[in-house]
Amino acid sequence: MTVSKRLFTLQNAILLAGFGLGAYHLLIVSGVVAISTMPMRVTHVMLALSLLFVIKPASARLAGTVANSLVSAALVAATLGASLWLLSRWKTIAFSGGITSEGDYIAGLVLLLVVFEAARRGIGLILAGITLVFFLYPFAAPYLPGVLEGRGSSLERIVLVLTTDTQGIYGIPVGVAATYIIVFTIFGALLSNFGAGDFFFELSTRCTRGLRAASAKSAVLFSTLIGMVSGSAAGNVAVTGTVTIPIMKREGYKPHQAAAIEAVASTGGQIMPPVMGAAAFIMAEIVGVPYTSIMVTALLPALLFFGSAFVVVHLQAVRMGIAPNTAEAGEEVPLLHVLIKGGPFIFAFGTLITMMLMGYSPFMASLWAMVALIGLDVVWNRKIDGAFFAKIFNSVSEGARSVVTISAACAAAGIIAGVLGVTGLGSKIATLIDVASGGYLFLALFFTMLTSIVLGMGLPTTAAYLILATVVAPALVRLDVPVLTAHFFVFYYGCISTITPPVALASYVAGGIAGADVNKVGWTAASYAATSFVLPFAFVYGPGILMQGSMVENVLAVVTAALGTGAIAVAIIGCLTQRLTPLVRCLAAAAGLALLFQGWQSAIIGLILIATVIVLDRAKPKPITT
Repeated sequence: MTVSKRLFTLQNAILLAGFGLGAYHLLIVSGVVAISTMPMRVTHVMLALSLLFVIKPASARLAGTVANSLVSAALVAATLGASLWLLSRWKTIAFSGGITSEGDYIAGLVLLLVVFEAARRGIGLILAGITLVFFLYPFAAPYLPGVLEGRGSSLERIVLVLTTDTQGIYGIPVGVAATYIIVFTIFGALLSNFGAGDFFFELSTRCTRGLRAASAKSAVLFSTLIGMVSGSAAGNVAVTGTVTIPIMKREGYKPHQAAAIEAVASTGGQIMPPVMGAAAFIMAEIVGVPYTSIMVTALLPALLFFGSAFVVVHLQAVRMGIAPNTAEAGEEVPLLHVLIKGGPFIFAFGTLITMMLMGYSPFMASLWAMVALIGLDVVWNRKIDGAFFAKIFNSVSEGARSVVTISAACAAAGIIAGVLGVTGLGSKIATLIDVASGGYLFLALFFTMLTSIVLGMGLPTTAAYLILATVVAPALVRLDVPVLTAHFFVFYYGCISTITPPVALASYVAGGIAGADVNKVGWTAASYAATSFVLPFAFVYGPGILMQGSMVENVLAVVTAALGTGAIAVAIIGCLTQRLTPLVRCLAAAAGLALLFQGWQSAIIGLILIATVIVLDRAKPKPITT
């Protein structure tokens, strides 16, 4: 058999395996197949990790070699063997009150090794290293100083706790991956394969045509729409950046500016309802609130994030003298025609949102949204042929394959959560933050911010949030911060860690597409997203931003926060209608902070300061120069 035939056969096998994984979970979440929680999670980990070892090589150097094939085959065999053993034993263990055997210990040990390798292959050394540090803690605890000292545990006890019940690998994160996340990744793949990307791009460019910085504003809108269903900032950049970055460069933006705008917009897509990527579903499960509550809570911060991005790109265009482009105004397709063409996608999103607001589970709502999308595509295009069924088949396979790395991250996070629960390390970390802050909430928030950004660097948002939710968020809860607010606080910093140097994955991908210095892109993106570094503090002190206050507080939050994000954007770019002096930029920054931190007194101070900035800006008009 030739090399090309072998590759073709392997690719087909991967495609079929992905379809099988996706179809299996669709049957489970739709209720066609009834299965208990533990076997469902065990089979999910078994199938997802087996597929991951086939898709991901051991290293770039070994890709395509016989050695890689042998190692991957051995790992698949180990995954199947250990999982099938635990699958055959789970009832006996559960009904006996947790009595285990030597075989359970060996299977668990094999499974742990498999998860470490899956985390390394799927996510990278950073997650695998962090997971290993937490795994080793119970054995090092007796020798550690101060609050970190602990009683310690045996290897057998830790292995069995992490692999034979729902406290470790098969905990909440894997459960969410096997229900919510895989269904939404399939939904996202269906949207992509049926042409939602083209529709979103046409809609965003049509809505911004003729505006100043039209290409950059299109990039913000386009990346938001795509980012809602992608769940990965770096992946979103890779998909949308190849279209938006060259257009922005042609319009007059410098390469590092175009890349930074794309990185920021793609990062923010993960916080925009109704579909906020995978991490939001995990948050709903951990916090114990309906997903609709997560959507409502996230709405205003998400709008503020993108409102700030729009103002930043507009002011940057004003500063650089980029004029509105109306050259193609006569050739544009009427907006009504664009909306009619995209009817299936609009109706699918409408179905999703309506059903969730009616109280249906997110995965059931997404199933019906998929049915609506496929059914309306038939009505709109009046065509059912081989290509139509190929789109469905490829979407199920693609969506399932995209979840395997998330499942590896969820399994690794289960190890961390299990160790925290067994050893009490979680409360010790919370104590460390509490002691370091001296009981002052602002200092605790500051230390939590630093910890969240550092732990989130180099990790996809889902993996970052899983770690932060188990390690850092409990520290804020101990200081009487509401649970949902604490989780949103760390979630936001986990998101923006993808554009925060020195490890800024989304910025690096965008920089590569733009041909710009990646470090310059990273720092520029971080400055453009400066509002996001302040906003989590604001919604801890002002619950109205999360729609958790009274009606008056919520309305005040909408108005003042919108003005505050605009003022911070003015300070970042240093321009309103003309370039501003450093002193005026400082006044704008102070106005933004005062308006973001909720309260009548701070609102009045902020309004006075922003009025001063406007007066000073108009006092001595000068032409903008490039």
